[in-house]
Amino acid sequence: MTIVGLVAGNRQSLKLVSGLFVCGLAALPLIVQDRYYLHIFVTLFLYAYLGSCWDILGGYTGQVCFGPALFFGIGGYTSSLLLISYGLTPWIGMIVGGLAAVIVALLMGYLCFRFGLRGLYFAITTIFFAEMFRILSTNYAPGQAQGIQLPFKGNSFYFFQFIGAVPYYYLSLGLVLGIWCIVYKIERSKLGYYLIAIREDEQMAETLRINTMKYKLIAISLSAFLTALGGTFYSQYVLFIDPTLAFGLGTSTEIIIRPIAGGMGILYGPFMGSLVITPVAEITRRVVEGFSGLHLVFYGLILIAVILLMPSGLAGWIEQARKRRRIGTLVETRA
Repeated sequence: MTIVGLVAGNRQSLKLVSGLFVCGLAALPLIVQDRYYLHIFVTLFLYAYLGSCWDILGGYTGQVCFGPALFFGIGGYTSSLLLISYGLTPWIGMIVGGLAAVIVALLMGYLCFRFGLRGLYFAITTIFFAEMFRILSTNYAPGQAQGIQLPFKGNSFYFFQFIGAVPYYYLSLGLVLGIWCIVYKIERSKLGYYLIAIREDEQMAETLRINTMKYKLIAISLSAFLTALGGTFYSQYVLFIDPTLAFGLGTSTEIIIRPIAGGMGILYGPFMGSLVITPVAEITRRVVEGFSGLHLVFYGLILIAVILLMPSGLAGWIEQARKRRRIGTLVETRA
């Protein structure tokens, strides 16, 4: 049986492949010890996680947010400032940052959904909020435009800082597995059915007495909280954060492109997108070092290729292959 055939086969085969794949990822640091390659995997996992957080709102609910860096930056800045000013452990700071992101998300969401901003109007509004926070952090945050350099405390679990890349590897892998569990539960819950109903036809969902505003606010709050956790992880990983890195359009692009290329509204879609895009981005940065932003050209080429060849993304193509295989099996059985 080919790999494609195994992936496209029945559910038991898919579970087997998934289990073996996760076990392989867990054992990878025992084989790969080079810090650079581990860094690539940390980045891959982190953006797969952030893409899945975005997908809760953009893929499952159909509310496309062009400014997810807003929540990412709030999480990173909040935990960093609490660490520097009060010595508060980032493990608590990330929760505080997540709650701060939820407050902003509820405010932005209420203003948008209350006045019926949908589609492109909602997307533009999210960019506006992200830019507003970028400007505020540039002019009023400690360090201002230069950013904040976090002090290195050594190998310390309390301060969320470790010597070497292996602990960050397992933490980022844990983020991916955690978001998979959350999205899996959402998919199979009443919340998930309501979100998909809103995505498919919001007016029809309202006629079915679904409180669309309530569930859209739940989706944006959940997406914001989880994205903010990723912002804390990133700031602790690189020990630095600045306004452009935290709230910039480039960060939003990095987050959004993964689920778009991998497949929106599919559990493992953002991971598939990150699996392809992250290595390409890292290789591109090394090959064309000194040409800032050139990797975005490659992102554009990848998106064009995906849209033309696989409009539903890589994961969508796999799901379609599974359906075709299932239909073929049924036809053969009945024949």
